[in-house]
Amino acid sequence: MISEEQNEYLCRTGPGTPMGNLFRRYWIPALLSEELPAPDCPPVRVQLLSERLIAFRDTDGKIGLMDEFCAHRGVSLWFGRNEEGGLRCPYHGWKYDVTGQCVEVPSEPVSSGFCQKIRLKAYPCVETGGVIWTYMGPSEHKPAPPTFEWVHVRPEQRYLSKRWQESNYLQAMEGGIDSSHVSFLHSGDLNRDPLHKGTDGAKYARSTSTTFDIHESGGGLLIGARRQADPGYHYWRITQWMLPWYTLIPPYKGNALNGHAWVPMDDNNCMAWTMTFHPTRDLTEAELATMKAGGGVHCELIPGTFRPLANKDNDYLMDREAQRRKIHYSGIKGISIQDSSLQESMGFIADRTKENLVSTDNAIIMARMRLRKAAKALEAGKVPPGLDAAAQEVRSASFILPENSPEFKETAFAASQMKIGEPFVAV
Repeated sequence: MISEEQNEYLCRTGPGTPMGNLFRRYWIPALLSEELPAPDCPPVRVQLLSERLIAFRDTDGKIGLMDEFCAHRGVSLWFGRNEEGGLRCPYHGWKYDVTGQCVEVPSEPVSSGFCQKIRLKAYPCVETGGVIWTYMGPSEHKPAPPTFEWVHVRPEQRYLSKRWQESNYLQAMEGGIDSSHVSFLHSGDLNRDPLHKGTDGAKYARSTSTTFDIHESGGGLLIGARRQADPGYHYWRITQWMLPWYTLIPPYKGNALNGHAWVPMDDNNCMAWTMTFHPTRDLTEAELATMKAGGGVHCELIPGTFRPLANKDNDYLMDREAQRRKIHYSGIKGISIQDSSLQESMGFIADRTKENLVSTDNAIIMARMRLRKAAKALEAGKVPPGLDAAAQEVRSASFILPENSPEFKETAFAASQMKIGEPFVAV
């Protein structure tokens, strides 16, 4: 249980809040590259950390991310004309370049210098790994671009998606580091999903007796979840949690790895990113077809949006008969929607003062502590953790060890060290 004050501290991410200040010190995934497919394509609305922004790719291919609203009369620049090196407001023709600088006010003479006085707030962007990233913090503290493994691999080895989740980022992220719920909520889909069924890992993950061994890493937590395997052995799943909001999901043998990012749009909504990649091979046509159809840890979207087809307005397409027959343990189809349905049911911001936590919640407890500690350290002028390549270039893993083996920590850290192009450990 945490206090209401502590809950507010962790959940509020707008400008000037402690967590908002912390998050603005990291590169933030803002858009899929495909959302801005070509120079002078239509602009895209973006909401990050309670700021309403507009993104566009100019005539030269440069990317701009700036305040959504024209400095003249406050018109949304989503209606703007993207042409000739800038985004022009259709109301009175004011035009802005990718830095937010106003470059033309048709009603004012160039000699007046009025244009030079007008600049919208704008944030720098980099494009790598199929993602457009932005940095929203102080320019003098801008870190090197992200170096996660899925950023390094070729496009053929990677599949990315994102979905709008109608909850605060924290309860979504906490679900990502809670391995114990897999044995219940996802048990039906482990038997049926094409990317999970038939693996030894899926078999062992159905065990409902889970013990955790958790260690701090350079950029977050290394979370070990232990279940019974064959007699005399334990099955270990190692989840990586990396500040500020990333998880890497332990793989199943032969399958690709998966990761998530829960990026706050505002305090009541987040964008849940999903990254599937294989370090050493291209994704197969069967894998891609499954993911594009909403399988694995991806989901089916309403066409033209990032809202899931199964959402709170249609009760997530709940099927009570499938629930009764344990086809889907909760009656809801799809691993990602099973998660979001329950996380959204907590309300926009979960009331953590009413919780009764147990030993399997230790990863959640430690992540909350690590977030608060990082924000407090930033207030004291210290550099946030997880900004360096060593903290980002890690893997999740799964493996089997003999019962009572003292080697878990050493095995887990060794298995999670990323070496680009090398195989990874999975059962």
